[in-house]
Amino acid sequence: MNRTARSWIARFCRLLPLPAMLLLSGCQWAVLDPKGPVGEQERTIILIATALMLLVVVPVIAMILIFAWRYRASNEKAQYAPNWSHSTRIEAVVWSIPIAIILVLGTICWRTSHALDPFKPLAATVQPVRIDAVAMDWKWLFIYPQQGVATVNEVAMPVGVPVVFHITSATVMNSFFIPRLGSQIYAMANMQTAVNLLASQPGTYRGLSANFSGDGFSSMTFRALALSSGDYARWLARVKASPQALGAPEYLTLEKPSENVPVAYYSQVMPRLFPQIVDGKFAPGRLVAKAGGRD
Repeated sequence: MNRTARSWIARFCRLLPLPAMLLLSGCQWAVLDPKGPVGEQERTIILIATALMLLVVVPVIAMILIFAWRYRASNEKAQYAPNWSHSTRIEAVVWSIPIAIILVLGTICWRTSHALDPFKPLAATVQPVRIDAVAMDWKWLFIYPQQGVATVNEVAMPVGVPVVFHITSATVMNSFFIPRLGSQIYAMANMQTAVNLLASQPGTYRGLSANFSGDGFSSMTFRALALSSGDYARWLARVKASPQALGAPEYLTLEKPSENVPVAYYSQVMPRLFPQIVDGKFAPGRLVAKAGGRD
């Protein structure tokens, strides 16, 4: 390889990171900048897994470049062994490193899958807040059964207080995810799941559906507010002052597909709304049957 060719290759390598930087310039590394204990543990797992994989990737890339240079056609000093087929030392390295990595990753996955079980309550000295989350087309409904209020596309929680989200879907499968708090979990119709989260720092975080659900999927986001105890009390007071109530007629209107739905507050919620959504009471077939006197 002559000097001119090496110069062009060097310039090309220096420019390689530029397209990646341009493509990622608008990204927010929310998962790697957690604001709660669950997200922090998940970030640690991601970094450990990445480091372990780089133990294989980096040496392989380096050896490709070294071998290509060492055994180039112009290097007559390189050993030529056309009949070579086996090396016990190479086989030992090739197999031992992946086995060690799999054992380490397996141990980490086993321990963290139990430690970060979404159903497992978080350690705290205060009573957790329950919030019922309903995925709809294409918006999120949040019900606060302890306070008797509800919101659309905005959820608030007090900083330092565990929150137990009970999650279902009023439509197709969705996925509830607040990247800075961690633990994405799926939502399915007529089924209920749960996830325990905690915000350790005040802020406004982006929540979203991480599972494609149709035309309005891209706008199916919500605001997650982590507030101090005083701000959280004022937020609840603002919701309770709303003139809107969420009864069966209002819910059926809300359930219709709609995009870019603004934040809405409901100061009153019909009793047992969330269990009835889970049971499918508001499904079209059930409503038709009830109208005909058969339910």
